[in-house]
Formats: sequence, C-alpha cells, structure tokens
Amino acid sequence: MPDILLISSNKDFYTDIKEQIALYAKDYCLIEKEDTTIPEIIILDDDIQTLEALHHKNLKAPIFVLSAHPEEYKEIEGITRVIAKPFSLQSFLDELQSGINLYENSESGYLYFNDYVVKPVNKEIYNNRNNETVKLTEKEVSILKYLYKTRDRIVSKNELLQEVWDYSPEVTTHTIETHIYRLRQKVEHEDAEAQLILTAEGGYQLKI
Repeated sequence: MPDILLISSNKDFYTDIKEQIALYAKDYCLIEKEDTTIPEIIILDDDIQTLEALHHKNLKAPIFVLSAHPEEYKEIEGITRVIAKPFSLQSFLDELQSGINLYENSESGYLYFNDYVVKPVNKEIYNNRNNETVKLTEKEVSILKYLYKTRDRIVSKNELLQEVWDYSPEVTTHTIETHIYRLRQKVEHEDAEAQLILTAEGGYQLKI
C-alpha cells in the first residue's frame, strides 16, 4: 500500500482528492504532512517553493506536480511527472502508476542497505559481497519494501499482515514467518554479516 504525501494549500481540493482515493483507490494511503512515515509518493499541488524545499530534504520518493499551467515546470529538474489540471481520477491514477514503475526501474528507486541492492520491478536482490543476484517473489519484494520504508523501527507481525497481505483471512502469522524464513534462506546463506531481516520483540526490522 503506497503512502502518498499530498501537499496542497487548497483545502477543498485536498479533501476531494483524499475522499476519492479512499473510495476508489484503496491501494493508496494518504498520509498527513506531520506524519513520521516516509512517503513513497509525493504529490504537490502547484507550489514551486515547496518543491524547492523538498529537493533540499533529499527525499527519494517520486514527485508528481498537479498544475493548470504545466509548461511552468518544463525546465525544473527532479520532477517525475507533471499532471495537467483538470484530470479524471482514473487518468490521475494511471499517471501515478506509470511514474512509479519508471521510478522503481531506475537507480533512484532501488533499495540500498547492508551491501544489498533490491530492484523492485525486476524482482531481484543483488548481494555486493559475493556478486550474487537472487530472484524474489512478489510478496518477498513487498516485505522488503515495507521494512525498508519503516527501517527506523520494529514492525509487528500484525502490521505486516495489514500492509503486505491486507489482512487476508487465509493468512496467519505463521505465513509471515514462513515467507521471511524462505527469504533469509535464499539470500543470507547462513552468513551472519549478510543478515537481511532482524527478529526483535515480536516483530521484524531490516538490517541497515
């Protein structure tokens, strides 16, 4: 479930987008500006000053700008896509997904940690220690992406159930344990230095 940070000074527009995403695009989650969650997507409603501030923060998330005057952003670097207003919700979501795919398939969208490089679109992880590339399943990529996004804290099994499996009734915590065990077996090869995921206090955390 990608976390979207939407920044808009127009409260009515913000509320409208938020309600439409909640109703028709439940795969996305809108987070508030004050949240500590690291956004996976940043959507900026026509605000060049805020765009400059985001660049200074060095956030890696792709940036989408919504504008009635898209030509004003042609010469500005660091923008993934400019979406022209007005737009339909479906065209907006299509633009988002297309931009996310391009981003995740670029070096900026790779996940770097503990001498590993995860390439989400290719569904593979590269180990710099032994130059080994291992193929991953969709769920294994989702687990790593979520643990990477929340890498500053321990993630409970219930949270992984909600975010990766969306609380599917046939899924249990044993399913999570099995997926993580198999992922470790694929990649770590019983090398203590190559630990991928740490187990602590009933949850998991990526080893950075």
